[in-house]
Amino acid sequence: MTSSPRRIIILGATGTVGVRALEIIKESPVQWQICAVSAHSQQQQLSDLVDASIPQYLTSDADDHQRLLDILQSGHYDICLNAVVGAAGLPFSEAVLSAGCDLALANKESLVMAGSILMSLAASNSATIVPVDSEHSAIFQCLVGETAPIKQLLLTASGGALRDMPLADLATATTAQALAHPNWDMGPRITIDSATMMNKAFEIIEAHCLFGVSAEQIKVLIHRQSVIHSMVEFLDGSIIAQLGPPDMGFPLHYALHYPTRTQSELNGFDIELFSELSLDLPDSERYPALALAQQAISVGNDAGAVLNAADEIAVASFIAGDISFGDITKLCADALTNCCATKCDTISDILAADLRSREYCQLQLS
Repeated sequence: MTSSPRRIIILGATGTVGVRALEIIKESPVQWQICAVSAHSQQQQLSDLVDASIPQYLTSDADDHQRLLDILQSGHYDICLNAVVGAAGLPFSEAVLSAGCDLALANKESLVMAGSILMSLAASNSATIVPVDSEHSAIFQCLVGETAPIKQLLLTASGGALRDMPLADLATATTAQALAHPNWDMGPRITIDSATMMNKAFEIIEAHCLFGVSAEQIKVLIHRQSVIHSMVEFLDGSIIAQLGPPDMGFPLHYALHYPTRTQSELNGFDIELFSELSLDLPDSERYPALALAQQAISVGNDAGAVLNAADEIAVASFIAGDISFGDITKLCADALTNCCATKCDTISDILAADLRSREYCQLQLS
């Protein structure tokens, strides 16, 4: 007896992760029913990617945005891949979890901004959040079947495009230099965030929320090869790691098929990739953004939303040539110090903090 196709909605279908997900689904089309796809504004690209019979939505259109939220809240699907970039993905994550559906989460901003709210929603509605970020997917996989207490999480980081640039030259690094990632093929914002290591700061916050560990239990390691995606050390000192080539296809394939492992067309072990693996501690002078994660977790409430909004403004300003590379982290630190409120109980509170931080940063840049 064959099982029914798994019903999926893909948000951010024209981005790097969304396109990769569609490729994975096309490997075994009978297993899937695509219920809807979305993009921000790339209608032609979206139409080129999927069959015309599949409902398509542009989130830049207010009516489409609301229709998409209504579909997500209906719960007439099994899993949603949220690959929207930035704070714009948060309302969609809330809608999926409120409906009690599973969420394959590539939009890390959702948990950075509103982790405690979303984790509570998932628990109360029996929904599962399966992370798509390679690091959190690795930890998630390491913890399957484990009941032993966690001693620490070891998040690996490539070090980004500027990892070998002399410190004296970092502040004036160009956009082209910061976008030249040595290992991963990613969108522009996350590639810049990799160079500042702000993406790793966000991943510390994300891991804190997803796995229920303190900031002190999360350590970042520079791993230049991007093969060890992260590790978990348990109370007895044993360490379990998840390894694989630097290809988003692996965490995507795992998230889409969870809780089972299925055959894929991905190529795993490669002796040239695995023959030399290194681990180093990050340089706090080169990567001051890492300290902002600890500060945001300590402050709590809306601090993650404030930090993310500031980074979105700072990265966009850097790409536009309005600020220097060194100013990205400085603007984020400034907003984190000056924009946090006392308490956030709802997504509306979080979105208000997001707007407050954006307005503050725009004022500083004017």
